[in-house]
Amino acid sequence: MAHFIDRRLNGKNKSTLNRQRFIRRYKKQIKEAVSDAINKRSVTDTSSGESISIPQRDISEPVFHQGRGGDREQIHPGNDQFSTGDKIKRPQGGGQGGGSGEGDASDSGEGQDEFVFSISKDEYLDLLFEDLELPNLQQNQLDKLVQMKTHRAGFCSDGMPSNIDIVRSLQGSLARRVAMTAGKKRHLSELQGQLALLKAEEEPDKAAIALLERQIEELESRIKAVPFIDNYDLRFRNYEKRPHPTSKAVMFCLMDVSGSMDQATKDMAKRFYILLYQFLTRSYKDIEVVYIRHHTQAKEVDEQEFFYSQETGGTIVSSALKLMNEIIAERYHADEWNIYAAQASDGDNWADDSPHCGEILRNKLLKAVRYYAYIEITARAHQSLWREYQSIAQTHDNFAMQHIRGVEDIYPIFRELFKKNRQQQGAA
Repeated sequence: MAHFIDRRLNGKNKSTLNRQRFIRRYKKQIKEAVSDAINKRSVTDTSSGESISIPQRDISEPVFHQGRGGDREQIHPGNDQFSTGDKIKRPQGGGQGGGSGEGDASDSGEGQDEFVFSISKDEYLDLLFEDLELPNLQQNQLDKLVQMKTHRAGFCSDGMPSNIDIVRSLQGSLARRVAMTAGKKRHLSELQGQLALLKAEEEPDKAAIALLERQIEELESRIKAVPFIDNYDLRFRNYEKRPHPTSKAVMFCLMDVSGSMDQATKDMAKRFYILLYQFLTRSYKDIEVVYIRHHTQAKEVDEQEFFYSQETGGTIVSSALKLMNEIIAERYHADEWNIYAAQASDGDNWADDSPHCGEILRNKLLKAVRYYAYIEITARAHQSLWREYQSIAQTHDNFAMQHIRGVEDIYPIFRELFKKNRQQQGAA
């Protein structure tokens, strides 16, 4: 009888090495599809991977064939419809020779079938945020780890000598000694009573007295043989490690929803927030998102209202900054939370309010946040808010700003904000 043992780590056609090699080979096409896919997701949707399509002709590989060497003759069949020099009419229907079907046909005689390739969540995020990093992470490296904190967890029967609980051990010793000697002591008391009665008689029975004395001596020795404390009695203080919530991060999303912000501008801001949220999940285990919308007044809302509500009237940006500062003081202390903020606006603001915004950022918010990113989504010339923020960016390493003109700028701008060594390059 023959036995076959399959020691392959992966099933047929599912080799991990082959998969990694495939991703490396077609990385350019995959990254382009990944950058386009963020449009379909919600801000907090990071639970799944992505299905991407690659043209079939892009994944064709060269194949070597064994040729039929030597001289050979072949006879090909002719036809009974055409002769040399005949002109062939264009096929009917379909416009440019595309046939009569309803699909889109190629006018060059060949089509482009697509190969659909699914990547996992981790592969999706790795490709999306390759070569990016969180600014100011080096000096705060421990903040992104899931730290363990020691807590008391009762008592156990073994452990380090330094963790011995004396009171618990003595209680156990007392209980053991009582349990092991109680019956013997009762018997001893009875024998001692019998001995006293025999000795009180006028003519005591010396043989009976000697027997009782031997029994009493044996019981006393057995009682004394019970140790005062035994290894079984020892109790040690027990400790266990539990995750300590130091890896928490909060992401503040601030956006102008005044009349000048149309839905197209909000959609571009949403794509930026999706990128930022997914990027933060690479470094922090627990992330909360706070949405603050503002026009002349600021309000904390949910995601649906944040992106799709429309307001009329002017814009006072400082109202959102004030509300963010109040929420941080109330719920997200800087010693316990890693705070990130992203502000999206079309640049409109009351001229008198822009200096007030700069004052709040310099004196309060930038002292609490790890990183603050401002994106201005507009095709117009910059106004007072941009100029005020420019002066802040020159003096604060944890503040950055970029200008987005169209959808195609979102991903490049995001990479510019979070590319590696961005601060060192800016300082140089």
